[in-house]
Amino acid sequence: MAPTSNSPNADNSMQALKQYGSYIITAILLALAAYFGWTYWQDNHARVDTVAADRYADIQLLNEEVNLSSQNPDLEAEAQEALEQSRTQLNNEIDTLVNTHGESVYAWQALMIKARQQVDNDDFTAATETFKKALAIDLGDAGLKAITRLRYAKTLLAAGDTEAALAEAKNDMPSSFEASQQELLGDIYLAKDNKESAVKSYNNAWELLRGRQETRAVLALKMESLGIVPEPIDEQASLIQEPSTSAQPVVAQESVEVAEAPVGEVTE
Repeated sequence: MAPTSNSPNADNSMQALKQYGSYIITAILLALAAYFGWTYWQDNHARVDTVAADRYADIQLLNEEVNLSSQNPDLEAEAQEALEQSRTQLNNEIDTLVNTHGESVYAWQALMIKARQQVDNDDFTAATETFKKALAIDLGDAGLKAITRLRYAKTLLAAGDTEAALAEAKNDMPSSFEASQQELLGDIYLAKDNKESAVKSYNNAWELLRGRQETRAVLALKMESLGIVPEPIDEQASLIQEPSTSAQPVVAQESVEVAEAPVGEVTE
């Protein structure tokens, strides 16, 4: 028989509810808050990623227009003015993306574009600051971090700050980036008139490439200029890679372009 309001069991139940009721309600509210908080985060995170991707796609298009116009050495005054306006707009849109979605891979890619533009205009001081911002973004990807650090060190070297460049280049990097790291160290040592260390670093880079059956013509020329005749490497057949979708995050891995492309260029 169910207990009545006057029964001892009912009294015990009421007493227990009074004693533990607040804890039960609190636990329920916490569970609901966690559930709806997680749902909101999922929905909002997806929306933010979509907005960031769209803005980055616009930046890419504008960057392509700027690059195309920059390749024309015979621009008339009006076209030159339009180019400068486009560059200003590009920088403003990049800054807006970084300010609103600064921890996203799209912000990182946008900063790579900005740094490349700055390097192309020989503004190495501004480019180093841009790379510092990119380096501060924690994407949880050691490959992207390595690419950023290599670019940063190369820009410091181009700016003439060999000590800072050396400090950055000596940081730990994934093993797949060690060949590029060693080549860059060779460049820095050469700039510091330390030929012995430069030769050692270039040789290290070449042997690492040999293990991957990959050769780099520019590295071979650097070695030959120091009187080193690098032993030929039999390259393995490379696979054709599908180009990545323009607005999709990149996947970092070392390639020939990481070492040989101009400072600031994003490569896969």
